[in-house]
Amino acid sequence: MITILGLGPGNPNHLTCEAWDVLSNATEVWARTARHPTLRGLPPTLTVRSFDDIYESTEKFEDVYRQIVDRVIELGQRPGGVLYAVPGHPSVGEATVEQIRKRAAEIDLPVRIVAGLSFVEPSLTALNVDALPGLFVADALELAARAHPSFGPDSPALVAQLYSADLASDVKLTLMNQYPDDHRVALLHSVGLPEEIVEWMPLHEIDHSERIAHLTSLYVPPLVRAGSFESFENTIARLRAPDGCPWDREQTHRTLRANLLEEAYETLAAIDADDPQMLREELGDLLLQVVLQTQIAIDDGEFQMADVIAGINEKLIRRHPHVFGGMKVNGVGDVLANWEKLKEQERAGNPDKKTNGILSSVPVALPALAQAHTYQSRVARVGFDWPDISGVIAKVREEMAEIDSAETESERAMEMGDLLFAVVNWARWIDVEPESALREANEKFAKRFAHVEARAKAQGKELSAMTLDEMDALWDEAKSSCVVAHTPR
Repeated sequence: MITILGLGPGNPNHLTCEAWDVLSNATEVWARTARHPTLRGLPPTLTVRSFDDIYESTEKFEDVYRQIVDRVIELGQRPGGVLYAVPGHPSVGEATVEQIRKRAAEIDLPVRIVAGLSFVEPSLTALNVDALPGLFVADALELAARAHPSFGPDSPALVAQLYSADLASDVKLTLMNQYPDDHRVALLHSVGLPEEIVEWMPLHEIDHSERIAHLTSLYVPPLVRAGSFESFENTIARLRAPDGCPWDREQTHRTLRANLLEEAYETLAAIDADDPQMLREELGDLLLQVVLQTQIAIDDGEFQMADVIAGINEKLIRRHPHVFGGMKVNGVGDVLANWEKLKEQERAGNPDKKTNGILSSVPVALPALAQAHTYQSRVARVGFDWPDISGVIAKVREEMAEIDSAETESERAMEMGDLLFAVVNWARWIDVEPESALREANEKFAKRFAHVEARAKAQGKELSAMTLDEMDALWDEAKSSCVVAHTPR
């Protein structure tokens, strides 16, 4: 069997009576790390072994715990089993314990937990704070392996086992994707011991501390401004509550359609303007529409936010086997081709859909240029495309000639549609997004014509009274004076 024993935060006086009895009757103990002061106060007849060699020899942080778990499971299958000792309490901030429990259950290997005082209580005492405002306990190795923290910024967090400057550097980079670089945090060293130290500093400096060692942990206070997704959900739910806002309470999925479209276009305008602050604000407005639509669904018993997020998260993982699985790809072309194959498999496995064609999921409400571009991109992924760009250009010229030869108004309209479709295809071949390109051209035209209007007014003339040559002269002036739309590349 496997006996997992908590050594407490570091002071031998914090060992529980149960833990002392187990240690007194054992002949061997395997410590996750031998660099723990409590081990110096154990019975002298006890042989202490550790897994420090794994920490020292393993290059990737995420591989450390896996190797420790493998060895504990192996030791636990010996006739006498294994006594595995961890800092603090086995069930508080100990990632190896959770993995050992799962692995042991799979092979019917008994696991006994011997409680210990966790690092949390002396840490809270040292910080003079309470755990009740939603304290989250995280493991430094797991945090370092993530791009974003597994906890929100509106609650305090304690990060355990921050045992080296290199690990602190990786943890810092993860946290700085959610917190400001200068967010004040505290490094806690040897809590509960006489040499206990609390170091307050900006987040970006934590890996510069010379005191970081095996008894170091990190305290991350909440942000001053509410910034978690859950807080935002709560705000929207409050607006929709019986005593909330009358306008928000009256909204339905359909009444908000125009708002969703408007916010999407305003977000595009912020991107086109290359304005990060404007984009931040517009993304917030767009997110409001997503959360509000979801809250309506929650109120109507249709689905919950967890369903929305889990669905898209699973879809992304499923459609990226070259990232989350063992598939090998050679460039973007392979990625897109495989993406289409995976979508085809999903359509085939979903008989509830009215149609399962490649183009069936393209929204009919898309702007015509964007819809044409999406249609062409989708079919190109399965090989329905010109072999080279010369065929695309020839098609554009062919459609122009067919407009010239069209005899009726309906024929001209049809041929003009074919020409626009062919031009969109040409744009796709040269990696130009046609909807954005036309929007930028529209903006450029509007700014230049506004210049023409302003110059005409300055000359005391009405546009309707000016000749085309006069207006052309002002237009050329607008072009030469660089009155153009801002079109970042």
